[in-house]
Amino acid sequence: MEKELIEKRNSLVEEIETMLDSAKAETRALNNEEIERAEQVKIEVANINATIKVEGEMRNMENKVEVVVNEVRALEEASFLNFIQGDKRALDVSTNGGIVPVTIADRIIETVKEICPIYQMATIYNVAGTLSLPVYDESTTSIGAAYSEDFTELTEGTGKFNTVDLKGFVIGVLAKISKSLINKPGFDLVAFVIKKVAEAIARFIEKECLIGTDGKMTGIFSSANIVTTASATAITVDELIDLQDSIPDVLQTNACFIMNRATRKSIRKLKDLEGAYLLNKDITSAFGYTLLGKPVYVSENAAVIGAGNKVIAYGDMSALSIKLAQEVEIQVLVEKYATSHAVGVVGYIELDSKITEVQKLAVLQMKA
Repeated sequence: MEKELIEKRNSLVEEIETMLDSAKAETRALNNEEIERAEQVKIEVANINATIKVEGEMRNMENKVEVVVNEVRALEEASFLNFIQGDKRALDVSTNGGIVPVTIADRIIETVKEICPIYQMATIYNVAGTLSLPVYDESTTSIGAAYSEDFTELTEGTGKFNTVDLKGFVIGVLAKISKSLINKPGFDLVAFVIKKVAEAIARFIEKECLIGTDGKMTGIFSSANIVTTASATAITVDELIDLQDSIPDVLQTNACFIMNRATRKSIRKLKDLEGAYLLNKDITSAFGYTLLGKPVYVSENAAVIGAGNKVIAYGDMSALSIKLAQEVEIQVLVEKYATSHAVGVVGYIELDSKITEVQKLAVLQMKA
């Protein structure tokens, strides 16, 4: 923008200079029209100069903000590093442990997103405390339209709202770090701690979001929309089609399959009526495969084929709502592992998950 303004200002100045040169050559004064135009140009040039000045000042302010942010990040990471190395004054330590600096905590959560697809596809609420979500239910009665005759009462229909509560289950993570690594020159300990804590959180989140724990988090395989196979040891093409068609078409846009690697291996051998393999290699898909036109994700947390096992989840994973408190707490255990020449780093998160849109999910269960 600044370049264009400067060019416009130069053009205006040149216009006035041409006007003055013309009057001088004719040995005359500027006429009223020329004087009026000159005044207009003076105002325009003044406005352009002021705009260029403001733009420059804003650019300097943005640069200063970026410098300050980088300085804060560097100070927080250095403080975190010093704290792990034994200087407890480096962070504000209370009975609950030190709070991870915001710049570091944000990086932990971002790393979890990158390595945990189910977390990335779910609906995330970053709030603390209990979160109550309204869920509309038409399973027993619904609102419907019908033909109406004169003097005939309409039959009423109602849906109802239920409430799903997402609570705050505290999850703990412990990373044990060798003091030899801590004291090793050039070792990026902050990145190491973030990676280890993030991997542990990711594995836990994926398992709970898929399988869940009774009385705690609810996973997608808890869906009540179940398609049961005819065999306890094999899956047919028709059953996969039944599973996909158990989800309304309007909710199919972002649907996908989630299964164990062993289950995927079995499905890779299935063929359609024309002899073509049902599971296709697709480099555009996140995990490299598509089934019935939808991406296939693999998780070792999904059950393998066996009597009564829920082996495949299908649908739009945004049906799963996850409440993750943004505050991540860290406590450093310096003395506990002193005899092991190590330091422990304990991480805590507040987490819960529930299926809030039941019509988006379905599960394939093997015959018992």
